[in-house]
Amino acid sequence: MNNFSIDIHTHILPENIPHWNEKFGYGGFIQLDHHKNCCARMIRDDGNFFREVEDNCWSAEKRMVECDRHQVSVQVLSTVPVMFSYWAKPNDCLEISKFLNDHIAEIVTRFPKRFVGLGTIPMQDSSLAIQELQRCKKIGLKGIQIGTNINQDNLNEEKYFEIFAACEELGMSVFIHPWEMMGEKEMQKYWLPWLVGMPAETTRAIASLIFGGVIEKLPKLRIAFAHGGGSFPSTFGRLQHGFDCRPDLVALDNTIAPKNYIGKFWIDSLVHDPTMLDFVVNQFGANRVAMGSDYPFPLGENVPGNLIRQMNWDEAKKEMLLSGAALEWLGMKRSDF
Repeated sequence: MNNFSIDIHTHILPENIPHWNEKFGYGGFIQLDHHKNCCARMIRDDGNFFREVEDNCWSAEKRMVECDRHQVSVQVLSTVPVMFSYWAKPNDCLEISKFLNDHIAEIVTRFPKRFVGLGTIPMQDSSLAIQELQRCKKIGLKGIQIGTNINQDNLNEEKYFEIFAACEELGMSVFIHPWEMMGEKEMQKYWLPWLVGMPAETTRAIASLIFGGVIEKLPKLRIAFAHGGGSFPSTFGRLQHGFDCRPDLVALDNTIAPKNYIGKFWIDSLVHDPTMLDFVVNQFGANRVAMGSDYPFPLGENVPGNLIRQMNWDEAKKEMLLSGAALEWLGMKRSDF
């Protein structure tokens, strides 16, 4: 078997993050508290703890050691979604985006055979977002990561269309990751925002882009969704039935049935269950399911690609999930590495 593999879903941070609240004059931004060797606390500048991270969250060298151990050839790097900062003033968000994007570009430049970069852009301002999208391409990033909603606006809102159109025109891939989960405040116990809210958020994003006609209008736009498409694969039948039985409520902006868009976008393989992985591959096609692990976080796959390698599939099918689908989504070739 060809052991070449690409993990499209990994997150990274700079080791040191400026005190944005001091510069901008208001709070809500993430800081890193390096309280002991190889570990840091992600803390909002209002003092609220967000997450503990280890040095594999910022050290390219540590990541490569772990990638070699896990048989991961290439990681696609994107920021931690809490860093999106869509709620901030647009120009402040732009400055943060540039800082994060330059960090990822610098790693890709140093290790071009091991890393591919995705940028973040100030989605709350379309003009600034496109400006930074264009710069992302110039500094060598292959696409962008965005949230499933923008300050609770759905992604089909007209103000975001020109951003997606620019991504299609520039050949920049889009990775959509849940954040600011709906109902988060009402279901804090049992980690439900992450376990229930995130899958629902991703379904919200996919359905919005289908029903809003964005995927229809931009057929060359390469979009991938995190966490195996969330709950979309298992609720697709309900979405299709709703379209069929109540087009007066569902088919408002796009009269083409949802079933026509299966295979028009990608999902990652992060479903944690062999029966579900087999299901989504049968549903979407092996060329639309790309290995993704959510490295380096505990809700991700402990050994990236392990579930794929353990499936009772032929080697060609496994190879498609391990690298082929990712290469097509990124618009890249095996010879690029």
